[in-house]
Amino acid sequence: MKKLLVIALALILALTCASALAETVKLSVGATPAPHAEILEQCIPILAEQGIELEVVPFNDYVIPNTATESGQIDANYFQHVLYLGDFNEQNGTHLVAVEKIHYEPFGIYAGKTASLDALEDGATIAVPNDGTNEARALLLLEAQGLITLEEGVGLTATKLNIAENPHNYDIQEIEAAQLPRSLGSVDVAVINGNYAIDAGLKASDALAFEDGESDVIQNNYANVLVVKEGNENNEAILALAAALKSDAIKTFIEETYEGAVVPLF
Repeated sequence: MKKLLVIALALILALTCASALAETVKLSVGATPAPHAEILEQCIPILAEQGIELEVVPFNDYVIPNTATESGQIDANYFQHVLYLGDFNEQNGTHLVAVEKIHYEPFGIYAGKTASLDALEDGATIAVPNDGTNEARALLLLEAQGLITLEEGVGLTATKLNIAENPHNYDIQEIEAAQLPRSLGSVDVAVINGNYAIDAGLKASDALAFEDGESDVIQNNYANVLVVKEGNENNEAILALAAALKSDAIKTFIEETYEGAVVPLF
């Protein structure tokens, strides 16, 4: 009888452990360090209460997080805006989709060797991101500040080849986005993506100029999104993460931590 009781207890314990393991769902999400990974870290305890173990996988570029999501190496990513996502799919034949819009990061012009836009001399060097969608965004900001004029109608497809007027002969240098903060010592000013500015310790208040964040063009195209491979957008753990990212707790964290450099879209 005692032997049967021991066996029964062992079976109950094994089933209980198996059940506990089955209830824990693991979710891996790729992100650039700031602000995306930092925001995701705040979601860990929220998801843990729902039996979801969130692993934040850091990346320092804009390509590998997407290819890793496409291949299934990670479950999702959170680092890019809508326009970049569409362009990436078109250029690479990937099948990635946005689950939710989370936040917006204003592009800013930051001082390098020259302290203000008014002090820019003829031939000054201006660094911009070298990837298509972000280069256009940077050039539109330069145009809004009266530094250059783009060809009519180029809009979100602009490259420096589409500069129609450059009366001060500014040298527009296309640099990989992650390297822009490091370029500040060798250029007069640089137009820097919000996440890389934050990662480099630059504050929103440091910017010489910001783009108009209230513009529909900006919010509809440059909202940063949670992304998965097509077919996974209704996964319960993914939807739970999306809900956590749009929670009041995360909104408060974003507003208090980034002071305008990251703007919640919920």
